[in-house]
Amino acid sequence: MNTNNYRVGVIGGGAWGTALSILCNRAGSSVMLCTRNTNVIQSIEERRTNEAYLPSVFVDPNITVSDNLAEACKGDILIIAVPSHTLRSVCIAMSDLLPTNLPIVLASKGIERGSLMLMSEVVKSILPHNPVAILSGPNFAEEAARGLPTATSISCSDSSLWDMLMYAIGGRLFRPYLTTDMVGTQIGGAIKNVIAIACGIAIGKDFGENARAAIVTRGFAEIARLTLAKGGKYETLMGLSGLGDLILTCGSLKSRNMSFGVALGQGKTKEDILRLRGRTATEGVIAAESVVKLARKHGVQMPISDAVYRILYENANVDQVVGELLERPFASE
Repeated sequence: MNTNNYRVGVIGGGAWGTALSILCNRAGSSVMLCTRNTNVIQSIEERRTNEAYLPSVFVDPNITVSDNLAEACKGDILIIAVPSHTLRSVCIAMSDLLPTNLPIVLASKGIERGSLMLMSEVVKSILPHNPVAILSGPNFAEEAARGLPTATSISCSDSSLWDMLMYAIGGRLFRPYLTTDMVGTQIGGAIKNVIAIACGIAIGKDFGENARAAIVTRGFAEIARLTLAKGGKYETLMGLSGLGDLILTCGSLKSRNMSFGVALGQGKTKEDILRLRGRTATEGVIAAESVVKLARKHGVQMPISDAVYRILYENANVDQVVGELLERPFASE
C-alpha cells in the first residue's frame, strides 16, 4: 500500500481531469483540481459531483477544487487534462509559476493545429526544463472514476519518475504500465479518435460489423505508418495506448468520437452535431485536420483519416467518399 502522500495538481475540470483527481485521491495523494469553469467549481463544492461532465460519480471532499493555477503548480506532480487546442495557452500561463523540476503528466491527446506538434513537443517548446510523462490508454473517464478495473499506459524515460507516478496515481483497480516510447504513445492516442469517427460513420450508414472491423484494422495500419515515420516503435502500438485505446474508442457508443461519426453517417452535419451537443468539438474533429497534414508532411498514405478530414473540412459527401474508399485498388496487407 502506498504510504507516500504526494501533492498532485490536476489542471482541467472536464470528465477526464475530474476522474484523474478521483484516482489520485483514491491512491492516497493530496489533490487540487484546477479549472476556470466556475460552474464546475460550484457543482463540486456544493454537491460533490461534476454535474456538467461527470454527473454520476462522487468527488471526495478531500479533493480541493479551485481556479488558482499558482496553487496547483506547488505540488509534487502536475497533471494536465485539457483539450489539445488549449494546451499551449495553459503552458504559457504556467510558465512563470512552475518550478523547473516539477514533473508534468500529459493526459491531453492530439496533434496541435498549425505547428503539427505532438502534445509533449508543445510543452517542451514552452517549459523545456520540466520532466514530461504521457498518460494514455483505453480509459473511459466514468468507468475509471467509479472504480471499475482499468489499465493505462504511462510513457516516460525516467524510471524514478515512473515510480513516483505509479504510486501517486495507480492502485489495485487502476493499473499503470510503463513504456518509454512517447512518440508511439501519443500518435496512437491522437489518431484513434479519427478512426473512431470513421467507424461511427459506418455504423450510422448500417454497413455492419464487418465494415467496422475492416476500418479498425486498416486504421491501425495508418496509425503504424505515421508512428514509424515520426520515429516511434511498432511494438508500442500493440499495447494499451495503441491497440487497446483503438479497440475501446471504436467499439462503444460511450465514445464521443464514435457517436459523432454515427450522427454523420445518419445524415447530420458537423455543425448540427456540435450545436446539439452544446460543447466544444470532439477531439477527433480537431485531430483530423492535423493528422492528415502531418501525414502529408511525412509522405504517409492514410486514406481513412483523409476521408474523415474531407467530410469534416471540405464538405465532401459521405456516400461519395465511402464509394471512393471502396473503389481503391486491391492491395496486399
